[in-house]
Amino acid sequence: MDAYDKGSGARQGQDGSAGPDGGADSPETGGTAGAAEPTESAEPAGSAVATEGAAGAFGAAGATAEEAAGPGPAQEDPVQSPAPRTGVAALSPRYQVGAVVALAVVAVAVCAHIGLVFLHVAPSNTLTKQHGSVVDEWVFPEFEQNWKLFAPNPLQQNVSVQVRAEVSTAGGEIRTTGWYDLSAEDGRAIDGNPLPSHTQQNELRRAWDFFVASHDSDDRPVGVRGTLSETYLRRIALLRLDRDGAAGPGGVVERVQYRSRTTNVEPPPWSGEKVSDRPTVRELPWWSVSPETRGAKAGQAERDGGAA
Repeated sequence: MDAYDKGSGARQGQDGSAGPDGGADSPETGGTAGAAEPTESAEPAGSAVATEGAAGAFGAAGATAEEAAGPGPAQEDPVQSPAPRTGVAALSPRYQVGAVVALAVVAVAVCAHIGLVFLHVAPSNTLTKQHGSVVDEWVFPEFEQNWKLFAPNPLQQNVSVQVRAEVSTAGGEIRTTGWYDLSAEDGRAIDGNPLPSHTQQNELRRAWDFFVASHDSDDRPVGVRGTLSETYLRRIALLRLDRDGAAGPGGVVERVQYRSRTTNVEPPPWSGEKVSDRPTVRELPWWSVSPETRGAKAGQAERDGGAA
C-alpha cells in the first residue's frame, strides 16, 4: 500500500496539518476543529443565574404565602355612640346656672374667710389698723388662732396659774384655802400621756391669755370681752376646786382669787443673753362666785341625775 495514500490516517507534512479532506484545521480557524470560542467571564454569568434563581424562589414563596393567607377581613368603621354626660354637664341649663352661682358664692366666702384669718394672724398693718374690729368680729371666738404669723420670738416664759377660795363651811364659818397650782395639775396629767385631752393642754392656758389680752394693767376689763373672760375663769376655778374637794363636806365656795407666777426661761449656755431669774407675781382681786356656784351645782346635779 502506498504510504501516501489518501485513505491512510498518517499525518502529512511537518506540522501534522492535514489537507482539506483530512478534516484538519485550516489556517483560518487557528485552533482545533469543533472547539467553542472562549467566553469573556464564566463566573459572573454563574452569579447572575444564581441571583435570578433566588429571586424567583423568593417571589414564588411570597406568592404562596399570600395565597395561603387568603384575603383579609374587610375594615369597617364602627359607629361610636357619644359618651354620656356627667357632673354639671348632665344638668339642664337652668340647674347649670344655679350650680355655677353656688360655686361662685362658696369660692368668694372661702377666699374672704382665708383673708380675714390671715389678717388676724399677720403682723400689724394698715388693713388691721383700719378694719381690726371687723376682723375680730369674724374670727372670735370660733376661728381664734393662738399663734402669730412671722413671730420673731417664741415664748420664753413659764406661766403658772394658781387659785384659792374662800369657803363657807357647814358650821357657818369662813375659811381660806391654800393656793392650788392649776398649771401644775395640767402638767402632771399631760406628762407621760401619749394622747392628752385638749382641755388639759389648752383650757386654762387659753383662758388666762384671754383674760390678759382683755384687761389693762390695773386688771380692769376692756369692753364686754373682758367681763366674759372673768366669768370664764370663775367657771374654771369652780370646776377645778370642786374636783379637788376644796370646799369640804357641806361647804360652799363664796369667792375665788387668781394669781400668776411668771418665770423667765433660762437661756442656753452658748447664748450671752442675761435674764432675771426672779419670778413675777400678778395677783388678781377676789371675785364673788355665788351665781356661778348655783349654776355649777345645778349642772352637776343634772349630770348626776342623768347618770342615775
